[in-house]
Amino acid sequence: MTQAISRQELLIFTISRLLEGCRHVAVGASSPIPGAGALLCQARARQRMFVTVLGSTRHNFTTNGGVELFDMAAQGRVDAFFLGGGQIDGHANINLVGAGGAYPQTQVRWPGSFGSAYLYYLVPRVILFREEHSRRVMVPQVDFISAPGPRNDGVYRPGGPIGLLTNLCWFAFDRQRLRFRLDSVHPGHSVEEVRDNTGFDFDCPTNVPETPVPDPAILELIRTRIARAIGETYPRFVKQVFPAAA
Repeated sequence: MTQAISRQELLIFTISRLLEGCRHVAVGASSPIPGAGALLCQARARQRMFVTVLGSTRHNFTTNGGVELFDMAAQGRVDAFFLGGGQIDGHANINLVGAGGAYPQTQVRWPGSFGSAYLYYLVPRVILFREEHSRRVMVPQVDFISAPGPRNDGVYRPGGPIGLLTNLCWFAFDRQRLRFRLDSVHPGHSVEEVRDNTGFDFDCPTNVPETPVPDPAILELIRTRIARAIGETYPRFVKQVFPAAA
């Protein structure tokens, strides 16, 4: 009997679908699921596709880490990237600095923005990714804007978000309406559950489809070749999620 599809496997497969057609996908630090999704897309791509996983020695087209990544983004040589945040609001603003109180006296502090705002403006296909889907994370308005979502301010911005992927669903981002639209709900979850756990308003069609799941062949690919590949950078993740491949 085929093992049930795990949450991580569904997210990896969904990311691979969202990256189809990319020439070069870059993945930042502490991102095993986005990294595995990018490698899955590369394995299934019909055309040549490059994947840079920062911290990897085998899957990395940079020699100077984030500095070189910023240069490539400015030159238009990065098609997709991933960003998250301690808070994300309905206008796709993200907060990587802290929450609770006015900056800099926030009650909670996070690692910081680093190059998030820079890449958010330049990379054309940014996928916002946060596994936790709760009102603590999905807020009406972020306490601090580390990287702003798109806005009609006349500023040149070739990059920006295509949507937000969580443990519950996939939200597409509407660049005309400047808000999220619920495009699919993951198996085992519901629109009502998404609403209950989301602090911001979003558009919702009458019938929301279920997020597609990988077929047995792709699932086997994820559990073997892709698990071994991402294990070079994230051995603990693979040991926990794909013990047979560790």
